[in-house]
Amino acid sequence: MDLATQASVEGPLREGAYVRDPNSAPPPLIRRSALGDLRQIALDFAKSKDLIYQLTLRDIRVRYKQAAFGFAWALLLPAAVIMAGMVIRYAVAYSNGRGMQTSALAGMAVKAVPWAFFVGCLNTSTPSLVANMSLVTKIYFPREVLPLSTVLAQTFDSSIGLLLVSLTLCVPFFGVTPSIQLLWVPVLLLLLWLLALGAGLFLACANLFFRDVKYLVQVFVTFGIFITPVILDISAYGPKIAPYMMLNPVSPILEGLVLTIVAHHNLLDPFVTRTGFETWHPWYLAYSALWAVGGLLLSSLFFHRSERRFAEIV
Repeated sequence: MDLATQASVEGPLREGAYVRDPNSAPPPLIRRSALGDLRQIALDFAKSKDLIYQLTLRDIRVRYKQAAFGFAWALLLPAAVIMAGMVIRYAVAYSNGRGMQTSALAGMAVKAVPWAFFVGCLNTSTPSLVANMSLVTKIYFPREVLPLSTVLAQTFDSSIGLLLVSLTLCVPFFGVTPSIQLLWVPVLLLLLWLLALGAGLFLACANLFFRDVKYLVQVFVTFGIFITPVILDISAYGPKIAPYMMLNPVSPILEGLVLTIVAHHNLLDPFVTRTGFETWHPWYLAYSALWAVGGLLLSSLFFHRSERRFAEIV
């Protein structure tokens, strides 16, 4: 049967319609490569710099608009962590018949701001797609910029908190002195930022398909401080439990910050306590780096390949 006869049997063709010869070979499948998708994500980010800036500025303005405390809100969660930690550490020290050590309090203050940053990123990035339904359904733009803008806004908050905590707590009260090991701090903070962005992309996408994800995040935020060495040092968990605590990719980053800032320790060398308990190994740093970089790449691919379904799901 020729094409004209087939068209007359099946009905009139639409104007401009294309009829494929049934005897011809099927069209080739378009295969999507991970490298090509990552390249496209990078190009989308480069083209959306102004949009990212405006969305980040919007999130910052909304957060501080008509706020009675202003930028003092950036210190609220770190201050709460520090005060709660001091109470818990005092109770533990009193029950053991020992006093609180200054270095332990300094380490807790150092870990408070990074932990508050990570928690804030999870809280704000998870509902970012659902909260911007009008943008997602009406206009086209790279949806990745929504979780990214919330992480950037949280970065602004945490930068203020980190500066104030460093000037008002660590240096004057706890006697933390600078050393060459402080060069590790930007590396650790970058890993934490990448980890937070990767988690934010994945959770924002997952929350769009399953709306109860945000409640699971709230449970983790509430109880996550007990499975992360924020208030207590990793040595407090003993040689049996401590390795399991370090499976949390945030834990090596927080412990690395304490070792570099307070103990002036090189992270390329193992750290052993006086009792012979090894609380740090360079592999911990590689483990967190693998989670941060690999998790961000996988989350970006997952987000990008699910993006075409966002409008119909919302």
